[in-house]
Amino acid sequence: MKPLFIIFIVIFSFTKNSLAQDSITKIDSVLSFEEYLGYVKKHHPIVKQANLQLSMGEANLLKARGGFDPKIDVDFDRKKFKGTEYYNTLDAAFKIPTWYGIELKANFEENTGTYLDPSLTVPENGLYSAGVSFSLAKGLLINDRMATLKKAKHFLNQTKAERDLLVNELIFEASKAYFKWVEAYNEEQLYKSFLQNSKTRFEGIKRSIEEGDKAAIDSTEARIQFQNRALSFEAAKLKRTKATLVASNYLWIKEVPLLLKENIVPLAPSKVVIETSLSIEETISSGDTIQNHPKIRSLNAKFQALKVDQALKRNNLLPKIDLQYNFLTSEADQVNSFNTANYKAGLNVVFPLFLRKERGELKLTELKLQDTNFERNIVSLTLRNKITAINNEISSLLEQKNLVDNIVAGYRTLLKAEERKFQMGESSLFLVNSREQKLIEASIKAIKTQADYLESNANLYNTLGVSEVN
Repeated sequence: MKPLFIIFIVIFSFTKNSLAQDSITKIDSVLSFEEYLGYVKKHHPIVKQANLQLSMGEANLLKARGGFDPKIDVDFDRKKFKGTEYYNTLDAAFKIPTWYGIELKANFEENTGTYLDPSLTVPENGLYSAGVSFSLAKGLLINDRMATLKKAKHFLNQTKAERDLLVNELIFEASKAYFKWVEAYNEEQLYKSFLQNSKTRFEGIKRSIEEGDKAAIDSTEARIQFQNRALSFEAAKLKRTKATLVASNYLWIKEVPLLLKENIVPLAPSKVVIETSLSIEETISSGDTIQNHPKIRSLNAKFQALKVDQALKRNNLLPKIDLQYNFLTSEADQVNSFNTANYKAGLNVVFPLFLRKERGELKLTELKLQDTNFERNIVSLTLRNKITAINNEISSLLEQKNLVDNIVAGYRTLLKAEERKFQMGESSLFLVNSREQKLIEASIKAIKTQADYLESNANLYNTLGVSEVN
Protein backbone atom coordinates (compact mmCIF):
# COMPACT_ATOMS: atom_id res chain seq x y z
CA MET A 1 0.00 0.00 0.00
CA LYS A 2 1.26 3.47 -0.83
CA PRO A 3 2.73 5.27 2.21
CA LEU A 4 0.66 8.39 1.55
CA PHE A 5 -2.51 6.34 1.39
CA ILE A 6 -1.83 5.16 4.95
CA ILE A 7 -0.99 8.73 5.93
CA PHE A 8 -4.28 10.17 4.73
CA ILE A 9 -6.29 7.30 6.26
CA VAL A 10 -4.79 8.28 9.62
CA ILE A 11 -5.57 11.94 8.96
CA PHE A 12 -9.22 11.29 8.16
CA SER A 13 -9.70 9.46 11.46
CA PHE A 14 -9.84 12.89 13.11
CA THR A 15 -12.69 15.39 12.95
CA LYS A 16 -12.77 18.10 10.29
CA ASN A 17 -11.73 20.76 12.81
CA SER A 18 -8.72 18.82 13.96
CA LEU A 19 -7.92 17.93 10.34
CA ALA A 20 -7.38 21.60 9.52
CA GLN A 21 -4.56 21.66 12.09
CA ASP A 22 -3.24 18.18 11.32
CA SER A 23 -0.36 17.21 9.10
CA ILE A 24 0.87 14.54 6.73
CA THR A 25 2.94 12.43 9.11
CA LYS A 26 4.96 9.29 8.70
CA ILE A 27 8.59 8.70 9.57
CA ASP A 28 10.83 8.84 6.49
CA SER A 29 7.85 9.18 4.17
CA VAL A 30 8.56 10.30 0.63
CA LEU A 31 6.07 12.52 -1.19
CA SER A 32 6.86 12.02 -4.87
CA PHE A 33 6.23 14.66 -7.52
CA GLU A 34 3.49 12.53 -9.13
CA GLU A 35 1.62 12.09 -5.84
CA TYR A 36 2.03 15.76 -4.97
CA LEU A 37 0.57 16.93 -8.30
CA GLY A 38 -2.18 14.32 -8.02
CA TYR A 39 -3.50 15.89 -4.83
CA VAL A 40 -3.14 19.40 -6.24
CA LYS A 41 -5.13 18.57 -9.39
CA LYS A 42 -7.84 16.74 -7.51
CA HIS A 43 -8.40 18.80 -4.39
CA HIS A 44 -7.08 22.34 -4.75
CA PRO A 45 -9.86 24.98 -4.54
CA ILE A 46 -8.54 26.84 -7.60
CA VAL A 47 -9.25 23.77 -9.74
CA LYS A 48 -12.85 23.84 -8.56
CA GLN A 49 -12.95 27.59 -9.04
CA ALA A 50 -11.71 27.12 -12.60
CA ASN A 51 -14.53 24.67 -13.27
CA LEU A 52 -16.96 27.33 -12.07
CA GLN A 53 -15.77 29.50 -14.95
CA LEU A 54 -16.83 26.74 -17.32
CA SER A 55 -20.18 26.43 -15.59
CA MET A 56 -20.73 30.15 -16.08
CA GLY A 57 -20.11 29.75 -19.81
CA GLU A 58 -22.61 26.90 -19.97
CA ALA A 59 -25.19 28.95 -18.05
CA ASN A 60 -24.68 31.86 -20.43
CA LEU A 61 -25.23 29.53 -23.39
CA LEU A 62 -28.42 28.22 -21.80
CA LYS A 63 -29.60 31.79 -21.32
CA ALA A 64 -28.94 32.61 -24.99
CA ARG A 65 -30.87 29.54 -26.14
CA GLY A 66 -33.82 30.83 -24.15
CA GLY A 67 -34.28 33.46 -26.85
CA PHE A 68 -35.70 30.70 -29.07
CA ASP A 69 -38.08 29.26 -26.48
CA PRO A 70 -41.78 29.11 -27.48
CA LYS A 71 -43.94 31.58 -25.55
CA ILE A 72 -47.54 31.89 -24.47
CA ASP A 73 -48.74 35.49 -24.36
CA VAL A 74 -52.12 36.32 -22.79
CA ASP A 75 -53.52 39.87 -22.71
CA PHE A 76 -56.82 40.39 -20.88
CA ASP A 77 -58.54 43.78 -20.37
CA ARG A 78 -61.91 44.50 -18.82
CA LYS A 79 -63.77 47.69 -17.88
CA LYS A 80 -67.07 47.82 -15.99
CA PHE A 81 -68.61 50.98 -14.61
CA LYS A 82 -72.06 51.54 -12.97
CA GLY A 83 -73.33 48.18 -14.11
CA THR A 84 -72.26 48.71 -17.69
CA GLU A 85 -69.59 46.48 -19.24
CA TYR A 86 -67.61 48.87 -21.38
CA TYR A 87 -65.35 46.22 -22.87
CA ASN A 88 -64.01 42.77 -22.17
CA THR A 89 -61.06 41.77 -24.39
CA LEU A 90 -59.00 38.60 -24.45
CA ASP A 91 -56.00 38.12 -26.74
CA ALA A 92 -54.08 34.85 -26.29
CA ALA A 93 -51.14 33.94 -28.51
CA PHE A 94 -48.67 31.08 -28.86
CA LYS A 95 -45.40 32.12 -30.52
CA ILE A 96 -42.53 29.99 -31.83
CA PRO A 97 -39.34 31.91 -32.73
CA THR A 98 -37.19 30.29 -35.43
CA TRP A 99 -33.60 30.78 -36.50
CA TYR A 100 -33.79 33.16 -39.49
CA GLY A 101 -35.87 35.95 -37.97
CA ILE A 102 -39.14 34.13 -38.68
CA GLU A 103 -41.77 33.78 -35.97
CA LEU A 104 -44.73 31.41 -36.15
CA LYS A 105 -47.86 32.51 -34.30
CA ALA A 106 -51.26 31.10 -33.35
CA ASN A 107 -53.78 33.50 -31.84
CA PHE A 108 -57.23 33.56 -30.26
CA GLU A 109 -59.33 36.71 -29.73
CA GLU A 110 -62.60 37.08 -27.84
CA ASN A 111 -63.94 40.62 -27.38
CA THR A 112 -67.30 41.87 -26.04
CA GLY A 113 -68.67 45.05 -24.53
CA THR A 114 -71.07 47.95 -25.02
CA TYR A 115 -68.38 50.45 -25.99
CA LEU A 116 -66.05 48.02 -27.72
CA ASP A 117 -63.84 49.47 -30.46
CA PRO A 118 -65.47 48.36 -33.74
CA SER A 119 -62.12 47.15 -35.08
CA LEU A 120 -62.02 44.64 -32.24
CA THR A 121 -65.39 43.08 -33.06
CA VAL A 122 -65.08 39.31 -33.53
CA PRO A 123 -67.56 36.42 -33.99
CA GLU A 124 -69.52 35.29 -30.96
CA ASN A 125 -67.30 32.22 -30.43
CA GLY A 126 -64.09 34.21 -30.87
CA LEU A 127 -61.66 34.60 -33.72
CA TYR A 128 -58.73 32.28 -34.44
CA SER A 129 -55.70 33.14 -36.50
CA ALA A 130 -52.50 31.43 -37.60
CA GLY A 131 -49.69 33.15 -39.37
CA VAL A 132 -46.11 34.19 -39.62
CA SER A 133 -44.04 37.36 -39.13
CA PHE A 134 -40.58 37.89 -40.56
CA SER A 135 -38.06 40.49 -41.62
CA LEU A 136 -37.29 40.99 -45.29
CA ALA A 137 -34.02 42.98 -44.85
CA LYS A 138 -32.61 43.87 -41.44
CA GLY A 139 -32.85 40.87 -39.11
CA LEU A 140 -33.46 38.20 -41.77
CA LEU A 141 -30.02 36.52 -41.96
CA ILE A 142 -28.87 37.65 -38.51
CA ASN A 143 -30.51 39.44 -35.60
CA ASP A 144 -29.86 40.12 -31.94
CA ARG A 145 -31.29 36.77 -30.87
CA MET A 146 -29.16 34.79 -33.33
CA ALA A 147 -26.05 36.87 -32.55
CA THR A 148 -26.46 36.34 -28.79
CA LEU A 149 -26.61 32.57 -29.20
CA LYS A 150 -23.59 32.46 -31.53
CA LYS A 151 -21.55 34.65 -29.20
CA ALA A 152 -22.56 32.51 -26.22
CA LYS A 153 -21.09 29.45 -27.96
CA HIS A 154 -17.83 31.31 -28.57
CA PHE A 155 -17.90 32.55 -24.99
CA LEU A 156 -18.17 28.95 -23.80
CA ASN A 157 -15.02 28.09 -25.78
CA GLN A 158 -13.34 31.13 -24.29
CA THR A 159 -14.23 30.10 -20.73
CA LYS A 160 -12.83 26.61 -21.42
CA ALA A 161 -9.55 28.19 -22.52
CA GLU A 162 -9.50 30.51 -19.50
CA ARG A 163 -10.23 27.56 -17.22
CA ASP A 164 -7.25 25.74 -18.73
CA LEU A 165 -5.04 28.80 -18.22
CA LEU A 166 -6.07 29.07 -14.57
CA VAL A 167 -5.36 25.39 -13.88
CA ASN A 168 -2.09 25.57 -15.82
CA GLU A 169 -0.92 28.49 -13.70
CA LEU A 170 -1.83 26.60 -10.51
CA ILE A 171 0.12 23.47 -11.54
CA PHE A 172 3.04 25.66 -12.62
CA GLU A 173 3.24 27.45 -9.27
CA ALA A 174 2.76 24.18 -7.35
CA SER A 175 5.56 22.53 -9.37
CA LYS A 176 7.92 25.43 -8.67
CA ALA A 177 7.12 25.17 -4.97
CA TYR A 178 7.89 21.44 -5.01
CA PHE A 179 11.19 21.96 -6.85
CA LYS A 180 12.21 24.68 -4.36
CA TRP A 181 11.39 22.20 -1.63
CA VAL A 182 13.63 19.60 -3.33
CA GLU A 183 16.45 22.14 -3.59
CA ALA A 184 16.17 23.20 0.06
CA TYR A 185 15.99 19.60 1.26
CA ASN A 186 19.07 18.57 -0.72
CA GLU A 187 21.02 21.57 0.62
CA GLU A 188 20.01 20.66 4.16
CA GLN A 189 21.14 17.06 3.69
CA LEU A 190 24.43 18.24 2.20
CA TYR A 191 25.25 20.55 5.10
CA LYS A 192 24.07 17.89 7.55
CA SER A 193 26.59 15.39 6.19
CA PHE A 194 29.46 17.90 6.23
CA LEU A 195 28.48 19.01 9.75
CA GLN A 196 28.88 15.41 10.86
CA ASN A 197 32.25 15.20 9.09
CA SER A 198 33.53 18.36 10.76
CA LYS A 199 32.28 17.14 14.16
CA THR A 200 34.05 13.80 13.74
CA ARG A 201 37.22 15.59 12.61
CA PHE A 202 37.03 18.03 15.56
CA GLU A 203 36.67 15.21 18.09
CA GLY A 204 39.50 13.27 16.47
CA ILE A 205 41.84 16.28 16.61
CA LYS A 206 41.01 16.87 20.27
CA ARG A 207 42.01 13.27 21.04
CA SER A 208 45.20 13.69 19.02
CA ILE A 209 46.04 16.87 20.97
CA GLU A 210 45.45 15.05 24.24
CA GLU A 211 47.83 12.30 23.06
CA GLY A 212 50.38 14.91 21.92
CA ASP A 213 50.18 14.12 18.20
CA LYS A 214 48.69 17.47 17.09
CA ALA A 215 49.28 21.12 17.93
CA ALA A 216 46.65 22.89 20.09
CA ILE A 217 46.00 25.44 17.34
CA ASP A 218 44.53 22.67 15.17
CA SER A 219 41.74 22.33 17.73
CA THR A 220 40.82 26.00 17.32
CA GLU A 221 40.71 25.72 13.54
CA ALA A 222 38.65 22.50 13.70
CA ARG A 223 36.25 24.11 16.19
CA ILE A 224 35.75 27.17 13.98
CA GLN A 225 35.15 24.93 10.98
CA PHE A 226 32.61 22.89 12.95
CA GLN A 227 30.78 26.06 14.02
CA ASN A 228 30.74 27.32 10.43
CA ARG A 229 29.24 24.06 9.29
CA ALA A 230 26.66 24.23 12.10
CA LEU A 231 25.76 27.77 11.02
CA SER A 232 25.35 26.72 7.38
CA PHE A 233 23.24 23.74 8.46
CA GLU A 234 20.89 25.93 10.53
CA ALA A 235 20.44 28.32 7.60
CA ALA A 236 19.72 25.39 5.26
CA LYS A 237 17.30 23.94 7.80
CA LEU A 238 15.39 27.23 7.96
CA LYS A 239 15.31 27.40 4.16
CA ARG A 240 13.92 23.85 4.01
CA THR A 241 11.22 24.71 6.61
CA LYS A 242 10.09 27.73 4.60
CA ALA A 243 10.05 25.75 1.35
CA THR A 244 8.02 22.99 3.04
CA LEU A 245 5.40 25.52 4.15
CA VAL A 246 5.16 26.99 0.65
CA ALA A 247 4.69 23.52 -0.83
CA SER A 248 2.01 22.83 1.81
CA ASN A 249 -0.04 25.74 0.45
CA TYR A 250 -1.05 23.59 -2.53
CA LEU A 251 -2.13 20.49 -0.56
CA TRP A 252 -5.84 20.26 0.24
CA ILE A 253 -8.33 17.48 0.90
CA LYS A 254 -12.07 18.15 0.96
CA GLU A 255 -11.51 21.92 1.17
CA VAL A 256 -9.26 21.46 4.23
CA PRO A 257 -5.61 22.60 3.98
CA LEU A 258 -2.88 20.14 4.95
CA LEU A 259 0.50 20.80 6.52
CA LEU A 260 3.65 18.89 5.59
CA LYS A 261 5.75 18.02 8.61
CA GLU A 262 9.52 18.11 8.44
CA ASN A 263 9.89 14.33 8.32
CA ILE A 264 8.11 14.22 4.95
CA VAL A 265 10.75 14.46 2.25
CA PRO A 266 10.51 15.26 -1.49
CA LEU A 267 12.04 13.27 -4.29
CA ALA A 268 13.72 14.94 -7.26
CA PRO A 269 11.79 13.67 -10.32
CA SER A 270 13.56 12.25 -13.35
CA LYS A 271 13.15 13.63 -16.85
CA VAL A 272 10.63 10.91 -17.70
CA VAL A 273 8.61 11.54 -14.53
CA ILE A 274 8.45 15.30 -15.26
CA GLU A 275 7.33 14.82 -18.86
CA THR A 276 4.71 12.27 -17.79
CA SER A 277 3.37 14.19 -14.78
CA LEU A 278 3.20 17.48 -16.67
CA SER A 279 2.10 15.89 -19.98
CA ILE A 280 4.84 17.83 -21.80
CA GLU A 281 5.85 15.18 -24.33
CA GLU A 282 2.22 14.28 -25.01
CA THR A 283 1.36 17.92 -25.69
CA ILE A 284 4.32 18.46 -28.02
CA SER A 285 3.59 15.30 -30.02
CA SER A 286 -0.15 16.04 -30.27
CA GLY A 287 0.24 18.68 -32.99
CA ASP A 288 0.49 22.45 -33.31
CA THR A 289 1.20 23.53 -29.74
CA ILE A 290 0.69 27.21 -30.58
CA GLN A 291 -2.80 26.89 -32.05
CA ASN A 292 -3.83 24.54 -29.22
CA HIS A 293 -2.54 26.93 -26.56
CA PRO A 294 -5.36 28.14 -24.25
CA LYS A 295 -4.35 31.77 -24.71
CA ILE A 296 -4.61 31.44 -28.50
CA ARG A 297 -7.88 29.52 -28.19
CA SER A 298 -9.26 32.27 -25.96
CA LEU A 299 -8.26 34.95 -28.48
CA ASN A 300 -9.71 32.87 -31.33
CA ALA A 301 -13.03 32.64 -29.50
CA LYS A 302 -12.97 36.38 -28.83
CA PHE A 303 -12.18 37.03 -32.50
CA GLN A 304 -15.05 34.82 -33.69
CA ALA A 305 -17.48 36.55 -31.30
CA LEU A 306 -16.41 39.89 -32.76
CA LYS A 307 -16.99 38.50 -36.26
CA VAL A 308 -20.56 37.75 -35.22
CA ASP A 309 -20.85 41.33 -33.94
CA GLN A 310 -19.49 42.61 -37.24
CA ALA A 311 -22.08 40.64 -39.23
CA LEU A 312 -24.84 41.99 -36.97
CA LYS A 313 -23.64 45.59 -37.31
CA ARG A 314 -23.48 45.25 -41.10
CA ASN A 315 -26.99 43.87 -41.13
CA ASN A 316 -28.15 46.87 -39.12
CA LEU A 317 -27.26 49.08 -42.09
CA LEU A 318 -30.20 47.57 -43.97
CA PRO A 319 -33.71 49.05 -43.68
CA LYS A 320 -36.11 47.45 -41.26
CA ILE A 321 -38.93 45.81 -43.24
CA ASP A 322 -41.14 43.64 -41.04
CA LEU A 323 -44.03 41.76 -42.59
CA GLN A 324 -46.73 39.71 -40.91
CA TYR A 325 -49.60 37.69 -42.37
CA ASN A 326 -52.29 35.81 -40.48
CA PHE A 327 -55.12 33.57 -41.71
CA LEU A 328 -58.40 34.17 -39.86
CA THR A 329 -61.24 31.83 -38.99
CA SER A 330 -63.95 31.43 -36.40
CA GLU A 331 -63.86 27.62 -36.68
CA ALA A 332 -60.40 26.46 -35.64
CA ASP A 333 -61.43 22.77 -35.63
CA GLN A 334 -61.81 22.85 -39.40
CA VAL A 335 -58.45 23.28 -41.06
CA ASN A 336 -59.92 24.06 -44.48
CA SER A 337 -61.64 27.08 -42.96
CA PHE A 338 -58.29 28.92 -43.23
CA ASN A 339 -58.16 30.60 -46.64
CA THR A 340 -56.68 33.66 -48.28
CA ALA A 341 -60.00 35.46 -48.30
CA ASN A 342 -59.88 36.02 -44.55
CA TYR A 343 -56.62 37.47 -43.33
CA LYS A 344 -54.90 40.15 -41.31
CA ALA A 345 -51.60 41.56 -42.63
CA GLY A 346 -49.19 44.29 -41.65
CA LEU A 347 -46.04 45.98 -42.90
CA ASN A 348 -43.59 48.07 -40.91
CA VAL A 349 -40.73 49.94 -42.61
CA VAL A 350 -38.03 51.94 -40.79
CA PHE A 351 -34.92 53.39 -42.42
CA PRO A 352 -32.67 55.99 -40.71
CA LEU A 353 -31.52 58.64 -43.18
CA PHE A 354 -27.88 59.02 -42.14
CA LEU A 355 -27.12 55.70 -40.37
CA ARG A 356 -24.46 57.44 -38.28
CA LYS A 357 -25.11 55.28 -35.22
CA GLU A 358 -25.02 52.05 -37.24
CA ARG A 359 -21.91 53.04 -39.19
CA GLY A 360 -20.15 54.09 -35.96
CA GLU A 361 -20.92 50.77 -34.26
CA LEU A 362 -19.66 48.85 -37.29
CA LYS A 363 -16.42 50.86 -37.35
CA LEU A 364 -15.82 50.23 -33.65
CA THR A 365 -16.35 46.49 -34.10
CA GLU A 366 -13.93 46.39 -37.04
CA LEU A 367 -11.30 48.20 -34.97
CA LYS A 368 -11.76 45.68 -32.15
CA LEU A 369 -11.31 42.88 -34.68
CA GLN A 370 -8.03 44.39 -35.87
CA ASP A 371 -6.84 44.86 -32.29
CA THR A 372 -7.65 41.25 -31.39
CA ASN A 373 -5.93 39.96 -34.52
CA PHE A 374 -2.78 41.98 -33.74
CA GLU A 375 -2.82 40.65 -30.18
CA ARG A 376 -3.24 37.09 -31.43
CA ASN A 377 -0.27 37.41 -33.80
CA ILE A 378 1.93 38.93 -31.10
CA VAL A 379 1.02 36.26 -28.54
CA SER A 380 1.59 33.50 -31.10
CA LEU A 381 5.06 34.77 -31.99
CA THR A 382 5.97 35.34 -28.35
CA LEU A 383 4.91 31.83 -27.36
CA ARG A 384 6.78 30.26 -30.28
CA ASN A 385 10.01 32.09 -29.43
CA LYS A 386 9.63 31.43 -25.71
CA ILE A 387 9.15 27.69 -26.27
CA THR A 388 12.29 27.60 -28.41
CA ALA A 389 14.25 29.53 -25.78
CA ILE A 390 13.11 27.26 -22.94
CA ASN A 391 13.96 24.12 -24.90
CA ASN A 392 17.45 25.53 -25.48
CA GLU A 393 17.70 26.37 -21.78
CA ILE A 394 16.68 22.83 -20.79
CA SER A 395 19.30 21.31 -23.11
CA SER A 396 21.98 23.66 -21.76
CA LEU A 397 21.07 23.01 -18.11
CA LEU A 398 21.11 19.27 -18.71
CA GLU A 399 24.66 19.59 -20.11
CA GLN A 400 25.64 21.86 -17.20
CA LYS A 401 24.22 19.32 -14.76
CA ASN A 402 26.37 16.54 -16.22
CA LEU A 403 29.48 18.75 -16.08
CA VAL A 404 28.95 19.90 -12.52
CA ASP A 405 28.28 16.31 -11.40
CA ASN A 406 31.69 15.36 -12.81
CA ILE A 407 33.25 18.34 -11.02
CA VAL A 408 31.68 17.25 -7.72
CA ALA A 409 33.00 13.72 -8.21
CA GLY A 410 36.48 15.15 -8.88
CA TYR A 411 36.42 17.36 -5.75
CA ARG A 412 35.22 14.42 -3.67
CA THR A 413 38.17 12.34 -4.87
CA LEU A 414 40.59 15.18 -4.02
CA LEU A 415 39.07 15.55 -0.55
CA LYS A 416 39.41 11.84 0.21
CA ALA A 417 43.03 11.93 -0.91
CA GLU A 418 43.73 15.00 1.23
CA GLU A 419 42.10 13.36 4.25
CA ARG A 420 44.33 10.27 3.82
CA LYS A 421 47.39 12.50 3.62
CA PHE A 422 46.23 14.37 6.73
CA GLN A 423 45.84 11.09 8.62
CA MET A 424 49.38 10.14 7.58
CA GLY A 425 50.70 13.54 8.75
CA GLU A 426 51.57 14.72 5.23
CA SER A 427 48.90 17.46 5.04
CA SER A 428 47.32 20.13 7.21
CA LEU A 429 43.83 20.75 8.50
CA PHE A 430 43.79 23.97 6.49
CA LEU A 431 44.23 22.05 3.23
CA VAL A 432 41.56 19.53 4.20
CA ASN A 433 39.11 22.32 5.00
CA SER A 434 39.98 24.06 1.75
CA ARG A 435 39.31 20.89 -0.26
CA GLU A 436 36.07 20.34 1.62
CA GLN A 437 34.91 23.92 1.00
CA LYS A 438 35.51 23.49 -2.73
CA LEU A 439 33.46 20.30 -2.64
CA ILE A 440 30.63 22.06 -0.78
CA GLU A 441 30.59 24.93 -3.30
CA ALA A 442 30.52 22.51 -6.22
CA SER A 443 27.78 20.42 -4.56
CA ILE A 444 25.64 23.53 -3.93
CA LYS A 445 26.13 24.48 -7.56
CA ALA A 446 25.04 20.99 -8.60
CA ILE A 447 21.89 21.26 -6.47
CA LYS A 448 21.15 24.72 -7.88
CA THR A 449 21.68 23.50 -11.46
CA GLN A 450 19.33 20.58 -10.85
CA ALA A 451 16.73 22.97 -9.41
CA ASP A 452 17.09 25.29 -12.43
CA TYR A 453 16.66 22.30 -14.73
CA LEU A 454 13.48 21.19 -12.96
CA GLU A 455 12.08 24.73 -12.95
CA SER A 456 12.83 25.10 -16.68
CA ASN A 457 10.61 22.07 -17.32
CA ALA A 458 7.89 23.73 -15.26
CA ASN A 459 8.36 26.89 -17.35
CA LEU A 460 7.97 24.81 -20.51
CA TYR A 461 4.76 23.32 -19.13
CA ASN A 462 3.47 26.81 -18.35
CA THR A 463 4.44 28.19 -21.77
CA LEU A 464 2.84 25.25 -23.61
CA GLY A 465 -0.38 25.95 -21.70
CA VAL A 466 -0.90 22.30 -20.80
CA SER A 467 -4.02 21.53 -18.78
CA GLU A 468 -5.46 18.03 -18.64
CA VAL A 469 -7.79 18.57 -15.66
CA ASN A 470 -11.45 17.81 -16.45
